[in-house]
Amino acid sequence: MTEAPPKHRLPDAPLSPSTAYQVVHDELMLDGNSRLNLATFVTTWMEPQAGQLMAECRDKNMIDKDEYPRTAELERRCVAILADLWNAPDPSAAVGCSTTGSSEACMLAGMALKRRWSSRNADRYPSPDTRPNLVMGVNVQVCWEKFCTFWEVEARLVPMEGERFHLDPQAAVELCDENTIGVVGVLGSTFDGSYEPVADLCAALDALRERTGLDIPVHVDGASGAMVAPFLDEDLVWDFRLPRVASINTSGHKYGLVYPGVGWALWRDEEALPEELVFRVNYLGGDMPTFALNFSRPGAQVVAQYYSFLRLGRDGYRAVQQAARDVAGKVAEEVAKLGDFRLLTRGDQLPVLAFTTAPEVTAYDVFDVSRRLRERGWLVPAYTFPPHREDLSVLRVVCRNGFSEDLAALFADDLRGVLPELRRQPHPQTRDKAAATGFHH
Repeated sequence: MTEAPPKHRLPDAPLSPSTAYQVVHDELMLDGNSRLNLATFVTTWMEPQAGQLMAECRDKNMIDKDEYPRTAELERRCVAILADLWNAPDPSAAVGCSTTGSSEACMLAGMALKRRWSSRNADRYPSPDTRPNLVMGVNVQVCWEKFCTFWEVEARLVPMEGERFHLDPQAAVELCDENTIGVVGVLGSTFDGSYEPVADLCAALDALRERTGLDIPVHVDGASGAMVAPFLDEDLVWDFRLPRVASINTSGHKYGLVYPGVGWALWRDEEALPEELVFRVNYLGGDMPTFALNFSRPGAQVVAQYYSFLRLGRDGYRAVQQAARDVAGKVAEEVAKLGDFRLLTRGDQLPVLAFTTAPEVTAYDVFDVSRRLRERGWLVPAYTFPPHREDLSVLRVVCRNGFSEDLAALFADDLRGVLPELRRQPHPQTRDKAAATGFHH
C-alpha cells in the first residue's frame, strides 16, 4: 500500500482480503501481550482443540435454541455440572443460564432479588417512600454499582477497616432493614483475592431473622472463586449447602478456563428465580424461554466451557488451579525476599497476591513499579483501595492457567531488576496515577 486507508470513514473502494488483514494485523501488534497481562483475571490460553471448536461454532447464535439444539443441550449440561459442583440440594431442580460474563450474571441475580423482594412487599412498593437496598462490601466489582444505578436500588456499602479488606458479616447485618433485597458475598475479592466469609454472613443473617423476622437472601459473587474453591477448598462451606444462598454466579472466562466472554448464573431452585422474569419467544421457532439482558451472542464460548469440563474433569481442574496457587505462592515468596514490599495476600485463596511498598520505602511507590514493569512488557496494576483505606496503594498479580513457573521466575527477575534504579530516585516520579495503573474493571 502506498497510503494508509481512512480510519474514521469507509474507504471508497474495497481492499483485497489479504491487504485488509495485514492492515489490521499490523496495528494490533502494538497491543500488549495478553500472556504477560497480570492485571486480568480473564483466560489468555486454551488448547488448540478448544480454539478449533470455537471457530466451528462462532456462527451459531446461542439464543436460537430451536435451530441449534445440541448447543442448547451443552448449555443445559454445563448448568447441571455447576449445580452439582456447587452442592445444590437437587441439581436437577437448579435453574441457570449462560451469560456474556459475570457482569450480566450479577445483573440477572440482582433483578431476581429485587423482584422477590417487591413481590413480598407489594403493599408498600412501589411508593415514593420505599426504596429497595442491596448490602455489600465496598470491594465489590463495579457491575454491582451499575446494577444499583440502572435498577434504582440503594447501594449500602460496608467499608474497609484496618487490615480487613472485605465485608464484615456483623457490619453488613447492621445495614439491613425491611427494604433490603439481599446481601452480596464475594468469593474472591477483585482487590486482593481474598474470600469473604459467606458462612459467617449467612449465620449472622439467620440470627437477624430470629430477632426481627427479616428473612434476607444471599447472593454469592463467585466470579473467580466459585471455580477455585470447589477444587482446592472443598471443606469451605460457601455455596448452596447454605440454605440462605439463593444464587451464585461465576465467570467461565476466568478460572472457568474459557476465552472471553462467558458467565453463568444459577439459582438454587425455581422459587429463587421469579417466573415473570423469564420470557418466552416463538419467532425463532419453537417455544423458547430466555432470561438475559443480551439476546444474540455466539455459542462458541458455551461449547468451549463444556469442552473444558469434559476435557479436565474434577481432577484436571484441581491440578490446574493448584498449579496456579503454587505459582502465586512462589511469586509471593520472591516478593517477600526483596524486602521492599509488604504482602497483603499471598495467593492462598484466589491465586492472586497483592502487595504494597514497605513503610521505610520513600524513593518510589507502587505506581512507579507498575510503570517500570510495563517497560519490560509486564502489565501489573497499581491502584488505591476504596473507603476507608484510600491511603493504601497496592500492586496485584493474578496467576492463572498459562502463567507458568518459568514465566513467574522471569517476572520475579524483572521485578528485582527494576528496583536498583527506583531506589536511587529522590522521590516517587509518577504524577498521573490514573495513567500509571493497568487496573480497570
